[in-house]
Amino acid sequence: MKSHLAFHDKAVYPDGSIIEMTIWELSGSVAGSRHMLKYSLFYGSPGTRIVGYDNERGKGDHKHIGEDEEAYLFTTVEQLVADFLSDVARERSKE
Repeated sequence: MKSHLAFHDKAVYPDGSIIEMTIWELSGSVAGSRHMLKYSLFYGSPGTRIVGYDNERGKGDHKHIGEDEEAYLFTTVEQLVADFLSDVARERSKE
């Protein structure tokens, strides 16, 4: 399956937390997803994921908040990023 890096951004907050978003355009869909994107959105620190959104092969679109994992209804890239950033803001406000 061919792929093309569509978007990548990484930043480190002053407290050392990392936010990284990577989105690939694929020539076909990932098993479990209905769109032609592969994505990994991460917020946490080295070795610790606090918020994560991804569509791992076979699992489909889902998100992680702490130790909890739940299905995620993918609609658009813009909504995906907005939902992720909203969860990151909520978790950062708890810290």
